[in-house]
Amino acid sequence: MKKITVFTKNNCIQCKMTKRFLSEHNVDFVEKNTSENPEYVDYLKGEGFHAVPVVESQSLDAFSGFQPEQLKKLVG
Repeated sequence: MKKITVFTKNNCIQCKMTKRFLSEHNVDFVEKNTSENPEYVDYLKGEGFHAVPVVESQSLDAFSGFQPEQLKKLVG
């Protein structure tokens, strides 16, 4: 099974849309909330990201933002 991690923050519409897309397509993921766990911010900055959501998967390069075309690649 693919391991998918979604980094989010509170009150983020793109984060909600990303999580909803994955849930509606029965894709399991682990959410890591940067509002509740600020240590994730340093990790994401170190990876070159400046905004959430960030989606990490073993099968795709990590990406940020709500990107339905990229998310579709995780379905199936």
